[in-house]
Amino acid sequence: MKCNNKSEIKIIPSIYIVLIAVFVTNIFVNIEIMASDSEQEISFSHFLPNIITFILAFYVHRIGQSFDFDSDGETLNFKNNGVFFSKFMEYRVKKAEFPKRKLAKFKFVDVGFYAALTIYIKSRRRSGYKKYTFNTTFLSSKKKKGMVASLNKVLETTPKVTA
Repeated sequence: MKCNNKSEIKIIPSIYIVLIAVFVTNIFVNIEIMASDSEQEISFSHFLPNIITFILAFYVHRIGQSFDFDSDGETLNFKNNGVFFSKFMEYRVKKAEFPKRKLAKFKFVDVGFYAALTIYIKSRRRSGYKKYTFNTTFLSSKKKKGMVASLNKVLETTPKVTA
């Protein structure tokens, strides 16, 4: 099964631009208030929109990632990549490509405003598991269910190694 969130993340660059415009506009408003001759003092409430805008921009930057999943063939492929400059360069890239037999377990967390897939890979060279976490927030619920079903199927069909 192949799935990605290319169609869902097309709105992220527009959200970035709107948040930056709101942030800059509010800075200019605060400068005008400080430059005015009235005796109105600038207070915390004047900076509150900028603080909220900054927190929203940080949240969108943190979760605004493309996600690609491919379970066709003998390997599992997972990839996260940033969205804003993704047409020009790859940044914030996280990849995992490994044979299906090495998948030990996975955990999927969906909290509404954030979703993540954590996979655990077993290795012969290291004791324990290697852990990867991928952001799947902008993946549609239908694709999330299909991905979880595909990973469950991989876990059921791979033979258990006893050592």
